[in-house]
Amino acid sequence: MALSNSQYKSIIRDYEHTRDVNRSLSAARQEKVYAAIPGFRELAESVSSLSVASARRMLEGDEHALEQLHQELASISDRQKQLLKEHGFPPDYLAPLYTCPDCQDTGYVTANDGLKEKCHCFRQKEIRILYAQSNIQNMIGQENFSTLSYDYYEGSDLKRFEAAVNISRDFIRTFGEEYCNLFFYGTVGTGKSFLSGCIAQELLQSGRSVIYFSASGLFDTLARYSFDYKSREALEDFYEDFYSCDLLIIDDLGTEITNSFVTSRLFSCLNERYLRRKATLISTNLSLEELRDRYSDRIFSRITSSFTLCKLTGPDIRILKKRMANASALSIQET
Repeated sequence: MALSNSQYKSIIRDYEHTRDVNRSLSAARQEKVYAAIPGFRELAESVSSLSVASARRMLEGDEHALEQLHQELASISDRQKQLLKEHGFPPDYLAPLYTCPDCQDTGYVTANDGLKEKCHCFRQKEIRILYAQSNIQNMIGQENFSTLSYDYYEGSDLKRFEAAVNISRDFIRTFGEEYCNLFFYGTVGTGKSFLSGCIAQELLQSGRSVIYFSASGLFDTLARYSFDYKSREALEDFYEDFYSCDLLIIDDLGTEITNSFVTSRLFSCLNERYLRRKATLISTNLSLEELRDRYSDRIFSRITSSFTLCKLTGPDIRILKKRMANASALSIQET
């Protein structure tokens, strides 16, 4: 799915706003330094006069003018850093501020072929607009490592959850360096979607592109585009996003109506992303036996051979939390 013109302009305006904010912050930092360090303003302003003088000497034929300018500028830079440090400021306090240093808040970077291409931060903005229906922002607002708790597990259930948390943290830590896929499976309400949200939040914050879909929502979307001849172009764009995003999360696999269309599309997705070395995370309440019986042997083989399998067991935490909340409310009423 391509961005509409208004959506594209909205992203560009967002970058313009970001640059304006960062310029204001930089100017405020500069004024703070000028007020705190005597002579710093004059030292900074001497750069322009030195550059003008050097340009004049170059026009007059001085072959050493540029080299001398570089030496003088380096000396000024060293002196500035020294003064900043002496007055309690970080040495890079006056360096340009960028929300995304890779594209310097322009949305575009220069590729190896010299052409401009969308930065990873632009792709994530794009994905958030195009796939707003995934509700990923709502999910990660509640399901992230800051709200993680081991209090609802015990015994072997606790050991499995601890192992899954460690695997999730390793997945995040080595993301982009080591190719890995995750498959969370087990009983209902044991933290599979929660860990998916934790991973999604961490990768989004690091600038990675993440697309989240419930299994039923994903295959409904694919069917809608596939069987509407007017949406062929949108389907091609959707597949490209689907195949190329850094992480694809398919939540609650098995809740969709499984048929030959679903099976073929699921295998195509898994296989294409495997070939592109793009990570996929799947969560399901199905057991491995149910997974094998419901889907094709090719899908079962692909998942069990190229995914790290994490089994989660225990009580349904959602029901447990509700019971605890009701018990707490009842206790308050009785007092």
